[in-house]
Amino acid sequence: MDTEQLTQTENVSPATGRPLTKRGEATRRRLLEAAEHVFADQGYHEASIVKITERAGVGLGTFYLYFDSKKTVFEALVVDLNQRVRHSMAEAMAEAGSRLEAERAGFAGFFRFTAAHPALYRVVREAEFVSPDTLRLHYGRIVEGYEQGLRRAQQAGEIDAALDPEIAAWALMGMGELIGMRFLLWERDETGEVLDRIAPDVFDAMMRFIHNALAVREDTSEQDPAEGGDR
Repeated sequence: MDTEQLTQTENVSPATGRPLTKRGEATRRRLLEAAEHVFADQGYHEASIVKITERAGVGLGTFYLYFDSKKTVFEALVVDLNQRVRHSMAEAMAEAGSRLEAERAGFAGFFRFTAAHPALYRVVREAEFVSPDTLRLHYGRIVEGYEQGLRRAQQAGEIDAALDPEIAAWALMGMGELIGMRFLLWERDETGEVLDRIAPDVFDAMMRFIHNALAVREDTSEQDPAEGGDR
């Protein structure tokens, strides 16, 4: 399934080809929430439609009113997680007064979502092998908005105008994902449980790095690369 098809079928019943009713949307949500837990706990290959419907509390026949197969519900889950994590970040950034404030707020929103939905990592990583198109859709949607925000900040003179916004967006997204994996999902509290938030010192160190990376700099485009500049 390509990215256009994924987008078009998000809220349409494969059985009828029609938009879902409110009741249908609620049932679809239950199936997606169940799928999130089953895929996170057991992985794609060990998961089954029966396990998903049992957790959702619906009949097997009901499943096929919303999804064609295990792969279809998996792809829908990736799209759903993507929408929700982007919403969490956008909501957090809404009141930011500058791009650097928006970076801090956006990453805080991302880490909050990750702590509440650790399935995001396993599901997205499995998408590389189960549905590469969905994986590209996930990252592409995040980078698209990120790149636009960086471009606007450059135009406003808030961040380094010499940065390539696309490369910067991918680099920042990748850093946030790996910091979250190392210092949130891999960490445990004194009782052995996964942390519910990233440590403040880790977050502050990450934001210092981002501030330094994005900071406005003097134009050095006329400098001869062979001269190297001050160190």
